Amino acid sequence: MTIVPQEQSHPIILAENLTKVYAAGRIQVAAVRGVSLAVAPGEFVAIVGPSGSGKSTLFYLLGGLTRATGGRVSIDGVDFASLNDAERTRLRKHRIGFVFQKFNLLPTLSGLGNIEIGYEIGGRASGPNGAPMDRAYLDHLCEMLAIKGRLHHRPSELSGGEQQRVAIARALISRPAILLADEPTGNLDTKTSGAVLQMLARSNRELGQTTLMITHNPEAAAIAGRILTMRDGQIVHEEAGAGAVRVASSRA
Repeated sequence: MTIVPQEQSHPIILAENLTKVYAAGRIQVAAVRGVSLAVAPGEFVAIVGPSGSGKSTLFYLLGGLTRATGGRVSIDGVDFASLNDAERTRLRKHRIGFVFQKFNLLPTLSGLGNIEIGYEIGGRASGPNGAPMDRAYLDHLCEMLAIKGRLHHRPSELSGGEQQRVAIARALISRPAILLADEPTGNLDTKTSGAVLQMLARSNRELGQTTLMITHNPEAAAIAGRILTMRDGQIVHEEAGAGAVRVASSRA
């Protein structure tokens, strides 16, 4: 099953002169300083930088999880600043899937139960146009992520890599236009990290998933089509990753 993203004339993620300032007593700390970037539909972008570079704050701004001090973020043409809290939550639920370093699986539910919760949270089963979860799509996701035989196990019975793959399936099950991943391999060993990165690349390629990944690891970032390096709250460098080479080769 391959889903080709629809052509769009505008970036699906757009940040313009984005700033985030935190107050630490009387001191103002600028975590993000005037960042502008555009991500095209179906693109895989990695943002890399050391601890304290501002990349995680940028992640939270792009995902609408925190409000910007200045500038704006638009998701598929919708400006977060124009929305109230309920509308922001609705936009996140319907358009963005999140994967975090800590897998955030519910310990009392099986892998399947956690994925089903993701579908409910995504809002696809509620409202006037609500629909039951597409079991064929679920089967495809679980096949792609190699967790088909682990769905009835609870998180404590799964390896770290399996838990992260369940978390990815949970993020993808409601078919969000965007997948945002914050240090998705941070709690994994080298071999397992490589497998999870390959899964992210495959979901981007086969599902047409726009993917933005935050990482401190340049080797992990290399799998993306484009790599942005952050330092001191700003994007200081941009380069093509291995994903760009793969896409170019496939078009040759």
